[in-house]
Amino acid sequence: MFRLSTILKVLFCAALIATSGYGQGQQAKNPIIFADVPDMSMMRVGDTYYMSSTTMHMNPGLPLMKSKDLTNWELIGYGHGSLGNMDELNLNHGKNTYGRGSWASSIRFHDGTYYVSTFAQTTDKTYIYTTTDIENGPWQAHEFEPMLHDHTLFFEGDKVYMIWGAGKIQIIELKPDLSGVNLESQRVLIENATLPSTSAGKKGGLPAEGTQLFKVKGKYYLFNISWPPGGMRTVIVHRADKLGGPYEGRVVLQDKGVAQGGLIDMPNGEWYAYLFQDYGAVGRIPFLVPLKWEDGWPVLGMDGKVPMELDLPASEGLIPGVVASDEFDRKQGERALPLVWQWNHNPADHLWSVNERRGYLRLKTDRLDEHFLQARNTLTQRTIGPTCVGSTAIDVSKMKNGDFAGLSLLQKNYGLVGVRMEGNKRSLVMVNATTGMPLEVANIPVTQQRIYLRAECDFTNKKDVANFHYSLDGEKWEPIGTALKMKYTLPHFMGYRFGLFNYATKTSGGYVDFDYFHISQ
Repeated sequence: MFRLSTILKVLFCAALIATSGYGQGQQAKNPIIFADVPDMSMMRVGDTYYMSSTTMHMNPGLPLMKSKDLTNWELIGYGHGSLGNMDELNLNHGKNTYGRGSWASSIRFHDGTYYVSTFAQTTDKTYIYTTTDIENGPWQAHEFEPMLHDHTLFFEGDKVYMIWGAGKIQIIELKPDLSGVNLESQRVLIENATLPSTSAGKKGGLPAEGTQLFKVKGKYYLFNISWPPGGMRTVIVHRADKLGGPYEGRVVLQDKGVAQGGLIDMPNGEWYAYLFQDYGAVGRIPFLVPLKWEDGWPVLGMDGKVPMELDLPASEGLIPGVVASDEFDRKQGERALPLVWQWNHNPADHLWSVNERRGYLRLKTDRLDEHFLQARNTLTQRTIGPTCVGSTAIDVSKMKNGDFAGLSLLQKNYGLVGVRMEGNKRSLVMVNATTGMPLEVANIPVTQQRIYLRAECDFTNKKDVANFHYSLDGEKWEPIGTALKMKYTLPHFMGYRFGLFNYATKTSGGYVDFDYFHISQ
C-alpha cells in the first residue's frame, strides 16, 4: 500500500506541473520554456517557426529549434560542432572557455537559404553558417574577424549587413561571399541607444545591447536591452524610415525583468515579442509577450505588463523536445547521440562510445585531471523547472586507482555524487561546491559494481536547491551529502545542467558504463 506522504507528494508534484503550464491545458503559460534558452533569435518560414539560442562552452553549439505554434519547441540541430581546436576549447593544459564560447546568435531566411550567425569571445571571430535545409544540412561555415558583439543579420536588396554594439550601435556591410566585412562601410547608427532608459544624472548599468533589427511595413525597428542602475532589464526600440536612420527611440517594456529579443508574427496576423527572464539557477527562460501596433510603434504586454497566460496552444511539456531520457540503446554501428545532449567543451571522440557495450554509454580516460571542472567528456543536458529529477545507473567494475565517475549538476558552484576508486576500494562520494570551493561532504564505502545515482532540483520561486541520492539496488534510495544551494554565476553564464562524468586523477585507461539517463519533472 502507498503511504499517505507518498500520495501527497504525487498530488503536489502534479499540481506544480499543472500550474506551471507544463501538461495538458487550454492556454499556454509563460515561461514558454522553463529552461535555459537565452539570447533567442526567432523567425517564421511559412507556418513553421525557427529559433536559435546560446550555449557558450557546450558542443555541439548554437542550438536550433522549431515549432508550429510558438509554445511547443523541439531541437532540430546545431549550427556548429566546434569553434576550433584550441586548448581553451579542449580543456587542455588547465585552460577552459567557461562563459565564453559562442554567444548571442541571429537566425534569418533569405532567397531560399537559412543563415545562423554568432560570435565567440574565445576566438575573437564572427561566424555565419548557411544551408538550404535547416533540419538536415549540410551547413557551410564562414568565419572572419572582427568579433561583432550581439549582432543581428539583416538583408536589404542584394546586400547583407550586420548591426551590433553596446551603447553605440553600428552597422557594417558584409562581403557577398560572407568571408568578411567591408571596413569602409562601417558607420554609427545610434550614438547612444541607452538614452531612452536613462534617468537624468544616473550613470552606469548595462548599456543597450542584444541588437535585433526588423523591417515591418517599410519601417525599421531596432530592439535592444538595457539595465538602468537601480532599475530592471528594459526593452528599448528605435524606429526609422530608412536603414541608415535617423532613429528615434523609446522604452517599450519594463516588467518582471523580461527583456532582450525581438518580433515574431503569426500567419493569422497576430504579433508577439520573444524575450527572456533571468530566473536564478535554472537559467534564462523564454517568454512570449503579446504585441499590438499603435501609430507605427510596437506596444508590448497588457497595460505594460507581461501576462502569464497566452492565447496560444498549451505546452505539452519539455520532454522529449528539449530534454529527454536516454537508454543508450543503439543499432549496431550507430554512434549518434540525441540532440538534447551536449558535451562540456569539445569532446575527445575516441574516449566515448555507445557501441562497445550495447545499451551503455562508455566513458574512458587517457589522461589525468585535477578536478571535475577540468575533466573532458562530461555529457550534459539542461535542467528544467519548476522541478526535475535526473537519475542513472553506472557500472564501475573497470575503474582504476584514482578514477572518479558519476552524476553532476554542472555550474561553477557545482554538486555531484559518484564513485571514487582508491587503490582497490570504492567509495560513494558527494561533493558540494555551494560556496565556490568544492567540499567532500560524504564518503561511504561500497563494494557493488553497479550503483544507482539521482539528483533532484527544485527551482520553484527561485528556491534553487538540489539534493542527491544513491541506491544499491535501484529500489531503495538514500540521501547523501548536503543540499546544494544552486547559484547562477557569471563565470559560467549558464543554467545548471545534469552531467555524466568520468575522469582519472592517478592512473589513466579505466572506464565506466552508464546504463541510462532518466529525466522527469
